[in-house]
Amino acid sequence: ALRYDRLYYIGENDLYVPKDEKGKYKTYETVGESFADTTEVMRRLIPTHVVFNGKVGSLTGKNAMTAKVGETVMIVHSQANRDTRPHLIGGHGDYVWTTGKF
Repeated sequence: ALRYDRLYYIGENDLYVPKDEKGKYKTYETVGESFADTTEVMRRLIPTHVVFNGKVGSLTGKNAMTAKVGETVMIVHSQANRDTRPHLIGGHGDYVWTTGKF
């Protein structure tokens, strides 16, 4: 069995926000009112925003992922829409499952 000291989850979220003819982001009174425009933006598969864990700054500052020297850390990354591949800087992975196949 794989043992680890810490587990971190990183959800990569794509947002698709419609723009008006001047390039400004549109606002709507209700979610239903935005449906047609949002669906059209999503069909292009080019997100207007990409965030981690739901908002800007969710993994920085006081929310940064930390570990002590010698600890084993499991990092789970999910992205439903695009093939993205996070990589470690200054470290290495002892166990890596391609395409998330544990």
